[in-house]
Amino acid sequence: MLRRKNLIIVLCFILLASIVFPFEKAMADGQKVKIGTDSLNVRTGPGLSYPVLGMAQKGESFTMISKQDEWIEIDFGSGQKGWVADWLVVPDNGESETAIEQKTEPVTTTNNHATVTTDGLRVRGGPSTEHRVLGLIEKNKEYRIVSQQGGWVELETQFGNGWVSSEFLNFTSSSAPSQQSSSKPKSAVKSGTITTNSLNIRSEPSQGSALLGKFAKGDKVEIISQQNDWTEISYNGASAWISSQYVQAQSSEAKNSKKTKASEGSGKITATSLNVRETPSLNGKNIGTVSQGQTFSIIEEQNNWAKIEYESGVYGWVAGWFLEKDGQESAQSSAEKPAAGKKITILQNGSNVRQEANTSSQVIERANQGDVFEVVSYENDWYEIKLSGGKTGFIAGWIVSSGKTSPNVGNPGSGLPLQNKTIVLDPGHGGRDNGTTGASGTLEKTVTMATAELLASKLKSAGANVVFTRQQDTYVPLQSRVSSSHMHNADAFLSIHYDSIDDRSVRGMTTYYYHDYQQELAADVHSSTIAKINIPDRGHRQGDYFVIRENNRKAILLELGYLSNPAEEMIVSSPQYQEAVATGIFQGLARHFSK
Repeated sequence: MLRRKNLIIVLCFILLASIVFPFEKAMADGQKVKIGTDSLNVRTGPGLSYPVLGMAQKGESFTMISKQDEWIEIDFGSGQKGWVADWLVVPDNGESETAIEQKTEPVTTTNNHATVTTDGLRVRGGPSTEHRVLGLIEKNKEYRIVSQQGGWVELETQFGNGWVSSEFLNFTSSSAPSQQSSSKPKSAVKSGTITTNSLNIRSEPSQGSALLGKFAKGDKVEIISQQNDWTEISYNGASAWISSQYVQAQSSEAKNSKKTKASEGSGKITATSLNVRETPSLNGKNIGTVSQGQTFSIIEEQNNWAKIEYESGVYGWVAGWFLEKDGQESAQSSAEKPAAGKKITILQNGSNVRQEANTSSQVIERANQGDVFEVVSYENDWYEIKLSGGKTGFIAGWIVSSGKTSPNVGNPGSGLPLQNKTIVLDPGHGGRDNGTTGASGTLEKTVTMATAELLASKLKSAGANVVFTRQQDTYVPLQSRVSSSHMHNADAFLSIHYDSIDDRSVRGMTTYYYHDYQQELAADVHSSTIAKINIPDRGHRQGDYFVIRENNRKAILLELGYLSNPAEEMIVSSPQYQEAVATGIFQGLARHFSK
């Protein structure tokens, strides 16, 4: 009788184990798994921060060795063991590749685009809530559908192909205008001229939409409307879309009237030498050059380009981000700048007085807290001051007080809000990890380091304790970057990045936080930075990134512009932009810690 009872207990335990651990049983040691995506990275450890051992192709089968969290260890052959993400493989039950493909529903010709109906929709690595979050997408954005499975839809997104719940999508057809544009009047209000050869004509305002044809340079079009960086036109009697960057618009009201040269103000050239182009585009023919300090009347503005009369009776286009308009100030309004003869006071001991107005210039003298100097002039957040012996030097505006009539540059609030604060700067990527590569070859890892170094100089001058996660071109795992934040008990952790996407028309800056306690820092830094730069504001929002998600300190991730956009790549890699963005971040931190 006792033996029978023991046997029943053992059988019950086995049955219970098979119910509680079904997945582990299905994916037991020795089980075969098949790669379910193209070109999957096989890594040396169970995480995205581990080096890539090699590549596995879709349909290849491997023997499973073990499982850890969302990662599976496989026999990679030749005595090598590697790790792959479990959401990108399927059990190999002897099914053919065709059978696996048939598990996802093919895209129908009537529903091949979808518009997001809610903000912050999570994009996942697979068709269920058990798969990891790749990122968040915004309300009213449209994406191309790759496949469908149950109540899930696979979309082409800025994070790669990912899955979202169909509950939060509106479906549209490529053969008809999108829902967003269907309510717009179809009567053309403007005409336009194409400024480049072989311009794609698309069915929707998206790089992934159907290609309807091409325009040649000089072709005329009828413009219906504009949406973000896309222009809706009339093409063969129907609605179509082209990139706004390559069309020069002209109001229909002005078609039959003489072109006026009424000035829209004037602007000063800030670049050392700047090309004048025939059309408002980087692809426009170079017809001349202008030099730093020259001032011109602005005739017209279009997509961050300004039309000027650069010679008597001769007109051309220059990049607007290298044009300082009348009344526009790079760091503070003219009312705030101290006139020559005013006094400034040094805020801390050992402040560097430099030969020129930049942080890499030679230090010619050091000043201490309370020292007072007379101002000679002001230049790009720097004060030129009188020194003994009739000499002059430059001191950073963010480490001085200029009195009641002239607030401190980049030092909001009273006192020294950044004094003794520990700021961890995380220049994204490095070493074998280049990050994204810009349209003209700019490496993300290079510009993130340049931005961090400029910012560090400002922070150190304000008395902050600056810690780098890397200071050379070296690879640092994500976990090590987060550990640096925890180890130094950071008051703020800033991960610095530049963005990329297949759609080269997308532009702008975005700031991400993950935890609620990081949101205020994100808002302060983002608003101060966007006020200093001339690229679109994409807002601050929640994002599921390792370095902020796993960080128990105030941590944010900044995407400071799109290297994939040719015009924006040129902007963000320029010294002027790097200086402006570093100043903006600095002032945002100072504002945050002065509350």
